[in-house]
Amino acid sequence: MPKMILTRIGWAGATLFLVSIIIFIAIEALPGDMATAYLGRDATPASLAAYREEFGINRPLVVRYAEWLFGMLQGDFGSSPLRAEPISQIIGYRFRNTLVLGLAAAVFGIPIAILLGIIAALTRDQKSDVILSSISMILMTLPEFVVGTFLIFIIAVRLKWLPGVTLIPIDAPLKELLPNIILPVITMACIMVAHILRLIRTSLIDVMTSEYVIMAQLKGVPRWRVVLLHALPNAMLPTINIIALTIAWLLGGSVVIESIFNFPGLGTAILVGISSRDFMLVQGIAMVLAATYIGLNLIADLLGLVLNPKLRSQRA
Repeated sequence: MPKMILTRIGWAGATLFLVSIIIFIAIEALPGDMATAYLGRDATPASLAAYREEFGINRPLVVRYAEWLFGMLQGDFGSSPLRAEPISQIIGYRFRNTLVLGLAAAVFGIPIAILLGIIAALTRDQKSDVILSSISMILMTLPEFVVGTFLIFIIAVRLKWLPGVTLIPIDAPLKELLPNIILPVITMACIMVAHILRLIRTSLIDVMTSEYVIMAQLKGVPRWRVVLLHALPNAMLPTINIIALTIAWLLGGSVVIESIFNFPGLGTAILVGISSRDFMLVQGIAMVLAATYIGLNLIADLLGLVLNPKLRSQRA
């Protein structure tokens, strides 16, 4: 077991290393650079050369990547030449905001998805199942900006229950941040619930037809006990990875949702970084999101090994 854990940790580290190379090369391939973005129309060949020399932009690609990588291993993401402050300081509060947004959506959405998935599975092909399955399919096909815009129009514009956009500063305390995350959380939860609901429904239907569940029902075990204590835990095993990846998406793939609601998180920061050619900031945020995604996937994989003895023995 320890060997398997170490192997998966090693693969996660190797994957993150490969992702860092891809991120660095992809950022370098973008048109323009920080010098042209910073100096603007007043740039001259001499001023561009001086700026690139000052910030090391003209150094070999391998040298800059090595310095960037070893700096990150020490917790130093470098500094933003355009903003004259450390990348870690820029990311700090924004990562907190994105983390609060994603975790709130997960805490709100996952229990609802499990409950609705159970209802859909236990009422298979009945009216409630058809309604839930139809709604989930619609939400799965709709882009995030459509769901977000619809909620803004109904809840913020028509009903005036909640603010449509976030107008608080980046470093606002949590008590000021929380009221502004309700609409973004609902938007993210709608999309997440749709995916997890379908998975729970399909998995639970398969488990409910297994021999040990049928045997328990024949022995007179109450239906709620069969579902909650026997069928549901086994139905959840195949969905652990998907739930973890969904949470990773909530933390790292919410660029569109954050931009719709003007939410001060990593999503809006990376868009600003790209538009201003602040490549150091974009690289730092991309690595934080990649590490989050890979880390959550690793945790899900390890949980799958621990909770599923059969799977653990097959992989040994």
